[in-house]
Amino acid sequence: MAFFKKTTAADNGSLPEVLPTHIGFIMDGNGRWAKKRGLPRSLGHVEGGKNFKRIMQYCKDIGIPYISFYVFSTENWKRPKEEIDGILAIMREYLDEVQKHLGDGVRAIFLGDKSVYPEDIRTKMIKLEEDTAHHRQLTVLLATNYGGRDEIARSARLIAEKVQKGELSVDDISEQTVADHLYTAGMPDVDLVIRPSGELRLSNYLIWQCAYAEYYFTDIMWPDFSPDELNKALIDFAGRGRRFGGV
Repeated sequence: MAFFKKTTAADNGSLPEVLPTHIGFIMDGNGRWAKKRGLPRSLGHVEGGKNFKRIMQYCKDIGIPYISFYVFSTENWKRPKEEIDGILAIMREYLDEVQKHLGDGVRAIFLGDKSVYPEDIRTKMIKLEEDTAHHRQLTVLLATNYGGRDEIARSARLIAEKVQKGELSVDDISEQTVADHLYTAGMPDVDLVIRPSGELRLSNYLIWQCAYAEYYFTDIMWPDFSPDELNKALIDFAGRGRRFGGV
């Protein structure tokens, strides 16, 4: 289903009746936000982390069932060590306190290869997924050490292994087969991608799942991307005609 009827009343009466089922956020501009203020880039990521919690809570309040966040890409390891260490420190802090921020009904799933992270972070990720597996009010997908092309290549490898074992015929491989072997198997595709900071690209984010998504770009940096700004994106989304290749 591409979108759904709003079931939770929001304080802001300007919200449209039709909201996306799955919003993907590319949390961009943290470093530039800090640089403009003469602050270390790491402090920009701290503020970005705070805004992540705020936007997540707001999405829960207005009844969005799926949201995904681009936390750390496979390419981000190329950044300066000091910045990476800062991001990992924020992840540790988040994973330690996330339960109280998620609250009842929120499920957390990490997309990407966890194996590259320090053992303590990896253990916390797995525990969080297990502890929230039964929650269904809001599903939060956290793309960490994630790349869209890497995910599709991983899906191809998993399918090839099944073909080699005789569990699957080549003739039976379809788009659904590929989708069933992605990190997001069983979850709806992205309806709306939001990217702050002025960049106009997808940056290898959920490229399979965003095949028919609507894109919303804004010059506002992620730490300043408020619920009011999200409302603007939702109103814009509601006014678009989604034909999915039809007339």
